[in-house]
Amino acid sequence: MAERFDRIWHNARLATLRANSPDLGEIERGLIAARQGRIVYAGAQAEFPTDADATERIDCEGRWITPGLVDCHTHLVYGGNRAHEFELRLKGVSYEEIARAGGGIVSTVAATRKASEADLVASALPRLDALIGEGVTTLEIKSGYGLDTETELRQLAAARSLGRMRPVAIRTSFLGAHALPVEAAGDKDRYIDVVCREMLPAVARSGLADAVDAFMEGIAFSAEQTARVFEAARALGLPVKLHADQLSNLGGAALAARFSALSADHLEHTDEAGAVAMAKVATVAVLLPGAFYFIRETHKPPVELFRKHGVNMALATDCNPGSSPLTSLLLTMNMGATLFRMTVAECLAGVTREGARALGLLDETGTLEAGKWCDLAIWDIERPAELVYRIGFNPLHRRVWRGT
Repeated sequence: MAERFDRIWHNARLATLRANSPDLGEIERGLIAARQGRIVYAGAQAEFPTDADATERIDCEGRWITPGLVDCHTHLVYGGNRAHEFELRLKGVSYEEIARAGGGIVSTVAATRKASEADLVASALPRLDALIGEGVTTLEIKSGYGLDTETELRQLAAARSLGRMRPVAIRTSFLGAHALPVEAAGDKDRYIDVVCREMLPAVARSGLADAVDAFMEGIAFSAEQTARVFEAARALGLPVKLHADQLSNLGGAALAARFSALSADHLEHTDEAGAVAMAKVATVAVLLPGAFYFIRETHKPPVELFRKHGVNMALATDCNPGSSPLTSLLLTMNMGATLFRMTVAECLAGVTREGARALGLLDETGTLEAGKWCDLAIWDIERPAELVYRIGFNPLHRRVWRGT
């Protein structure tokens, strides 16, 4: 009896992105078959049973199929905006100077605290829809603009609500150690006590966070303070990730590796010791060219060191109101190539396989392989390089999430 599938996409060209495939794992005449939302077959059409039956067959007419895109680092949920700070930076004021003068993250905190969950959802939906419109099927959303238990939980709840309102998989990260709130009166150690003893346990009880993040930087928190947060997270069974080495090298990459972090993100100032440490524990380097571009950074992340030591590299938008108001993974790939000199294969892997790896989801998504969720992006392109090469153009033909 012929095997039956829910859907078959045939007459397609596949970029499977399988880890053991050279480059993109390209298959010129490919086929994907799905059942109950998961891929059952992804490979050469000639090797697929000719008598297979399906409820629906889709002729892709030679189009390319990649895994659905993964945006593994966003701050999508927040109140207000920071366009006025953008104007200040155009006049020569640095990001750090703005932060020290009471702007930056804490200004978004004030706006976010005033916003209801419904307000946060409503303002985030257009940003989410822009990402979905470019083929994103999985993304991460951080808190970090509440800096008190109530607002942090409200941000995380809003992020989870977005996942119920749109056909997209959302992972959430608790980022209470993002900045120092005004009421902390400059006492970082005391605030970290609150994060560890009050906020983190409440977040863990709520079940609203999939991971814990922190910002380790001169304008944020020290290595010792970050380690305290990570130890508390580990005690609660939550994996960690880190904003590391963005503005200076305080050893953030190495600290992330010490805690076997899922990822270390930004990394503009990471040294070779940090790269080696990350490679040993398979911590993913998440590169964020939108922030590099927007704050006019000049120190590039050490892509050659990551290649040399076998550190997996992901790319993400870092969508946030202050340093990367970016809602395009396609543009992010172009920036990764033009600003950081990443290859086409590295860029495409960075927003699929490696993005999934950075979220701890590689067993479920990020490549075209049997057993994984059938999350696909179908493109009107002649070659995969077009996805990295073009600027301001969206060639998405169809997006498939969970086989639909």
